Amino acid sequence: MFVHDLPTPALVIDADVFEANLAAMAAARPGSSLRPHVKAHKCTALALRQAAHGHHTFTCATPHEALGLAAVGLGADLLIANEVVDPRRLEALGALDDDVMITVAIDSEATIEAAARAGLRHCVVDVDVGLPRCGCGPEDAGRLADTARSRGLAVRGVMGYEGHLMMAEDRAKQREQVESAMALLRAAHDDVGGDVISAGGTGTYDLHDRTGVTEVQAGSYALMDTAYGTLGLPFGQAVCVVGTVLAVKPGYAVADVGLKALGMDHGNPSIDGARVWFCSDEHVTFAVGDAADGAPSRPEVGGRVRVLPAHVDPTMALHEVAWLTRGDEVLERWPIDLRGWG
Repeated sequence: MFVHDLPTPALVIDADVFEANLAAMAAARPGSSLRPHVKAHKCTALALRQAAHGHHTFTCATPHEALGLAAVGLGADLLIANEVVDPRRLEALGALDDDVMITVAIDSEATIEAAARAGLRHCVVDVDVGLPRCGCGPEDAGRLADTARSRGLAVRGVMGYEGHLMMAEDRAKQREQVESAMALLRAAHDDVGGDVISAGGTGTYDLHDRTGVTEVQAGSYALMDTAYGTLGLPFGQAVCVVGTVLAVKPGYAVADVGLKALGMDHGNPSIDGARVWFCSDEHVTFAVGDAADGAPSRPEVGGRVRVLPAHVDPTMALHEVAWLTRGDEVLERWPIDLRGWG
């Protein structure tokens, strides 16, 4: 099969760029110093490739992701980094075999109670380090750790996500801000104890050489998107959504890659040699010819166009299948099997 044979919109991964991304991260953060976040791709086949590069601990956003990884033998050390207060969502994890280690993030009595009632045995205390989302105050981490231990949970350490700093363009200022955020996390760790200080993401993966963090939860590095692509990171754009040109009008063209095929929270997608005007439910409208500031060629109805997403995580979650390719040849079909909430 070839890319031009695929029904569109088709989510396509460049095998060579993808493997280069995995190798670059494995060199920078080998083994357990990286805990890849599977929310960025939601694909067990891709996670198995990450494991082949030496990464055997994983971060999950949902219990469903953790169950899927455990089912393919990747359950040795899984962290669910999003808080869960409904014990019913955790029950299946508590029933897994003893060779599967599930650790949940807790930041309140409610999250501790949910984990304990589900029969889970390990947790980390999630600490607010500046992103206005979940996480307890650093001053409250020790008390919550003691509460968790009183409910029978082993507290492995702390985690904090400096997500508000991922896209900073001034690297010197970003490093300073990351170190300040991690000082809060280390202070909490002093009260909590344990071996784990977990933080970070693709945008800060290389800024933790002196923060005390033991593992980084990067995920987008494997496939990348155009938002991260503006930061000069050593990872290439490995994923695109291939569409079919449906109409060519004076000054613009339309392809079948719209809002239902792209994560749009980071802005419009990109098309090489063209300028995207807007996306609607099933379409992307883009300038061509003179309106595209020198586009190299005018598309034809029925031709193909590669659309680069601005945010890879929600883009992956919108597709059922990814196609691993080299040039125009399709090498493998990968189900995106960790989508949804179970």
